[in-house]
Amino acid sequence: MQYISKYQSPMGEMTLASDGEALTGAWFEAQKYFASTLNKDVTEREVPVLETVMEWLDRYFKGERPEIGELPLVPAGSEFRQSVWKILCEIPYGEVITYGDIARRIAEEKGMERMSSQAVGGAVGHNPISVIIPCHRVVGSNGSLTGYAGGIDLKVKLLQHENADMSKLFVPKKGTAL
Repeated sequence: MQYISKYQSPMGEMTLASDGEALTGAWFEAQKYFASTLNKDVTEREVPVLETVMEWLDRYFKGERPEIGELPLVPAGSEFRQSVWKILCEIPYGEVITYGDIARRIAEEKGMERMSSQAVGGAVGHNPISVIIPCHRVVGSNGSLTGYAGGIDLKVKLLQHENADMSKLFVPKKGTAL
């Protein structure tokens, strides 16, 4: 059984999902891959873990820096995606890293010569727990604010909310990951 509940963030309505014990999803309405990990057996109900997540989000949107480790997270995904999402959880509040940085780290951890930044981008884009697993903190190697499933405008707002240094970042004029 999966439970869902709506959360009104200052940046738009979110749908939160849980298996009753952990958070399994958090999506902004109309984002790419919205509710992609939900099965058909869902009930709209605020179970205790979702109440805890809402409190965490309240604190985050008030400008506090709640720790990701405070929440039980169980995002559904392949072993590769899980390894990427684990790295996302380590990106400090208000900081950014590149897809290439993540690719190099995974290649090193797996003893590989190299890892594709595009493969990393796919995993980042399919992150089912927006904001909390901070995929908005990943940028292109040239500073491009590309590839956020919630849209570039939302990515910019989240980074500005965290007071990230935006001086070397830019919104691309064209591209496939807008």
